Amino acid sequence: MYRQIEMAGGARPRVLVVLAHPDDESFGAGGTLALYAWCGAEVHLVCATGGEEGEMAPELLEGYGSTAERRAAELDCAARALGLASVTMMGYRDSGMPGAEANRHPQALFAQSLDSVAARVNAEIRRVRPHVVITFDPIGGYRHPDHIAIQQATELAFYTAGDPARYPGDLPAYAPQKLYFQTFSRGLLRLAVWLMPLFGRDPRRFGTNGDIDLASLAEVDFPVHAVIDFLPVAKAREQAGACHVSQGGGGGGGLRRLVGRVLLLLGGRETFMRAYPEPPRGLRERDLFEGVDFER
Repeated sequence: MYRQIEMAGGARPRVLVVLAHPDDESFGAGGTLALYAWCGAEVHLVCATGGEEGEMAPELLEGYGSTAERRAAELDCAARALGLASVTMMGYRDSGMPGAEANRHPQALFAQSLDSVAARVNAEIRRVRPHVVITFDPIGGYRHPDHIAIQQATELAFYTAGDPARYPGDLPAYAPQKLYFQTFSRGLLRLAVWLMPLFGRDPRRFGTNGDIDLASLAEVDFPVHAVIDFLPVAKAREQAGACHVSQGGGGGGGLRRLVGRVLLLLGGRETFMRAYPEPPRGLRERDLFEGVDFER
């Protein structure tokens, strides 16, 4: 699919990705976003929170007023590396992991009603008018409350943006043509779960705070309907990840950086589940714009 893509009149195909935290855009579908930007598409990002609950070494806050300010600067760096056309911050607060005190903060994404968040995502869809929308899978990748909340809001917004009676506002109704959930290899995850005990690690207590159960995540499988080869822009994906120094992107360690290296070893591919239109049995797309009518 390595081709310059353009609509009649010089307009460009548009994709909107709606995620939860600064760094989700780089460590999730970063290769795909960079690839489409390189091919000439407009790639727009909506980021729901400022990532305030992310771990932050004290020395990384030097010159910054807060964790959110540091992470916003990292996101700006990553957006340039990926070639994003725009970044919109929704302004909600990071909710932290399940059961955390941050879940109950009045500005936390997790504390908002589904309808209120969907209304704002709906407005972004009508503003950008994307042909394709991308968000998390139904469990938010690893059951982070913010990932699940923004996934549910984006899915609701996708199906209502074309209805002028739902969330009426200044912008005309607009129905995107395709909705995808980013996924990751369960086979790779199961391999990690098998290997970790050999190195003295408990796969049920993964992460800085031991609050991620990789074993249970490996048991939840989502179908793969699209595989995107991002190898031609692998350097851009790597550069975007390196921008997120506070989240382990700048050094040689860290799960996300390791996953990125493994993706390259496996041929530089990212995988997606197609939520809409309903996929036929055995579907395996190589281009998320496949079948899109660019004149709509």
